[in-house]
Amino acid sequence: MGVQGACHFNDEAPVLVLASSSPRRRDLLARLGVVPSRVESPDIDEAPRKAEPPRAYALRLAVEKASAVARAEGEIVLAGDTTIALGSRILPPADTIEIQRDLLGKLSGRRHHCLSAVCVIDATGKVRTRIADTVVAFKPLSPAEIDAYLACGEGLGKAGGYAIQGRAEAFVRFLSGSHSGVVGLPLFETRALLKTAGVALA
Repeated sequence: MGVQGACHFNDEAPVLVLASSSPRRRDLLARLGVVPSRVESPDIDEAPRKAEPPRAYALRLAVEKASAVARAEGEIVLAGDTTIALGSRILPPADTIEIQRDLLGKLSGRRHHCLSAVCVIDATGKVRTRIADTVVAFKPLSPAEIDAYLACGEGLGKAGGYAIQGRAEAFVRFLSGSHSGVVGLPLFETRALLKTAGVALA
């Protein structure tokens, strides 16, 4: 990974810190030819605030995740957040099978929004954000289809209770927006932020 022009007070090129433990985000960054020099797991309170809109929530969490990671001189920090919303309702992550079953039932036959926010703090400490709002529509899911998906285990712990890069892609009858954003990191928006921060990308 090369970096250009982002740091004027240090002769060494800044390095990228990924503020996420998600292997999906590391894999998506690799598609841009970027390998983080360091990976940190931010520890923040992800509870929504009262009456907080989903878009504002996703952006706030991305900024808080990036800010929660210690940044050494010359380092660039990247963080992301993926939020699933039904209308103005923020859906919780599928932390248990019971929650996952409820989420899939709510998404069955309906359109929802996948809000994938990205925050980059550059080597000077400037904070920049972008967000991809992707509309996803699921086919109506039968109880048997939901049971089979729960049994495969791939959506547990994920936003919305599904992984679009896995078996759940067969449930999607319509998608408008960023497929990579639904996976976990919108590459168009991420590339723009990294280039602005001084990361040399092809």
